[in-house]
Amino acid sequence: MYKYLIILLLLTHAAYAQDVEFSKDHFGNDKDGLKAALRELKQGDEWYLNDPPRYEQALPHYLEAQKFNANNAELNLKIGDCYLHSGYKPRALAYLQKAYKLNADVDPRIHYLLGRGLHLNAKWKEAIVEYKAAQPAAGGKNTAAFMTNIRKKITECENGQKLMQKPSRVFIDNAGPGVNSPYADYGPVISADESVILFTSRRNNSTGGQNDPETGGFFEDIYQSTRTSTGWSPARNLGAPVNTEGHDATVGLAPDGQRMLVYVEDNGGDLQESNLRGATWGKPQKLGSRINSKYHESSAAFTPNGRNLYFVSDKEGGLGSRDIYQIEIEGRGPAQNVGSVINTPYGEEGVFLHPDGKTMYFSSEGHNSMGGYDIFKSVLENGKWSEPENLGWPINTPDDDVFFVISASGRHGYYSSFRDDGLGSKDIYQITFLGPEKPPVLSQEDQLLASRAQPVKEALLAPPVPIASAQVTILKGVVTDEATKQPLEATIDVIDNQRNEVIASFRANAQSGRYLVSLPSGVNYGIVVRQEGYLFHSENFDLPSGAAYSEVVKDIALKKLEVGVKVVLNNIFFDFDKATLRKESTSELERLQKLLTETPALRLEISGHTDNVGNAAYNKDLSQRRAKAVVDYLIGKGIDKGRLTFAGYGDTQPVAPNTNKQGRQLNRRTEFKVTGK
Repeated sequence: MYKYLIILLLLTHAAYAQDVEFSKDHFGNDKDGLKAALRELKQGDEWYLNDPPRYEQALPHYLEAQKFNANNAELNLKIGDCYLHSGYKPRALAYLQKAYKLNADVDPRIHYLLGRGLHLNAKWKEAIVEYKAAQPAAGGKNTAAFMTNIRKKITECENGQKLMQKPSRVFIDNAGPGVNSPYADYGPVISADESVILFTSRRNNSTGGQNDPETGGFFEDIYQSTRTSTGWSPARNLGAPVNTEGHDATVGLAPDGQRMLVYVEDNGGDLQESNLRGATWGKPQKLGSRINSKYHESSAAFTPNGRNLYFVSDKEGGLGSRDIYQIEIEGRGPAQNVGSVINTPYGEEGVFLHPDGKTMYFSSEGHNSMGGYDIFKSVLENGKWSEPENLGWPINTPDDDVFFVISASGRHGYYSSFRDDGLGSKDIYQITFLGPEKPPVLSQEDQLLASRAQPVKEALLAPPVPIASAQVTILKGVVTDEATKQPLEATIDVIDNQRNEVIASFRANAQSGRYLVSLPSGVNYGIVVRQEGYLFHSENFDLPSGAAYSEVVKDIALKKLEVGVKVVLNNIFFDFDKATLRKESTSELERLQKLLTETPALRLEISGHTDNVGNAAYNKDLSQRRAKAVVDYLIGKGIDKGRLTFAGYGDTQPVAPNTNKQGRQLNRRTEFKVTGK
């Protein structure tokens, strides 16, 4: 009896695992259904066997045929193969496993395909077993390349095992319906303060309204959304002239959100730049032959000062299939490969430079990738890039993870991914970095319980561990006319006071007057806001090395040149308790000299002011000597002394309360007043 039971079980298993053909022998009672299924198979094969294969178009036909017959090994293998070439690669595994179960000899590639399916589902150990069982095609000419690929895939699985054991502490959340749609949404770029996001999408309201003949989807267009108190606003299509009837994709955005880098399918793939004037993005302009070539330039990022560009190209002479290059935009020299610390023998992509000016994020198929492209981080220290650090699981996955950007604060990152909670085929996600885990510590106090004779020690969580923040300050606000309150398209110069050098220039938005400046730590900055017909306005930000991230909102009202108008010179510096001008004052003094030279009738009073700390008489004398030092400098530069007077007011004209450090700092100042014009 037992023997017959074993035979019955084996027969039952064999029946379940039988490879069922699409034939009259199996489906003679449903001729119409068989006919329809064969038609779907034929249509699917036309796409699948195309050169190159059109997996996305073949898949829906195969899935329809599979509804009729779910137990055909070859069909399950084809469905799995199609999924391996789609955005939903992990779905391939179930079909590939079924194909193998139905017929272990279904295809010579079966072990490799199973390895890929397991790999993409983070089943590292099982994937390694299948990769090791994979064999190159019989009589094939690329055996060496195949085995090299197998070894790399095994290494990726080993990397994945290690990285998954120490996952990154993050939340990954869908960016929501304001940004995402039922269509593919990807390639996000953000302003430094996360107030604006632009991205690429294949929606049905694309500018050309046409379908891509290669993929069947709509052509790419660029969309924009702004952050509100409740999330992202409904994204709007930028329209012409940014979007055209062809493919238009986001690549990069300057920290202030006023300059955008665009990818267009021209000359093999080129980079262009569009500038924001008011609320309208201008027609993208080519970046020139020093950046674009006959090869494929696919992604790029501005440095915070807007003067340099990092970009990706597959041009000849690189270290791998795609490399990252750096170039001075207005210079004359050729682009420079960033070197072998960053670039590998494989592909690099999706370069992004953090607003701190020294931290690069990029994707790579090399280094310790766990599969496809992983996102890495490297820091420029003493002129050299640090060893790239994998951002880890679950940010990185066994599939391609590309085009990652991060806010100036370092708190939020953005990228696109295929996930189960997606609203469409591909969605944009926000990553929230949580920082290091808080270790448990024993409380110093005993917890007394009435039922115990002895006190019980209770393990309590340690105080919160501070999250390491980026070393950058974001200065933003609105520039207006002081009298009319109307916004001004002013120029904002960023000066390194120590070197007396303008290191960056930006413009406030023509319509809103809004501006944003990224200031990496480690520099004494002079900020000068200027507009024709107005007196300049200056601010000072002395940011020591290691200064943590902060956002400063500073609205600036420019004053027209009128008698009686006062302007504070925030970048005039003196030695402590002396009237000796420091060299960091040079840029501000030169601006004042230029103002007097360009306006020959202008007459000024230079005044010094102090807080109320110390002896009033001494403060007045010190403030007067400092004002005189400025006048003496200007006279020494050729300004007629009859146009200048000086005065020391000590603590008699405060502009803020002397009750706190910030107020006293504001009261210690040098300013000028227009006495004639």
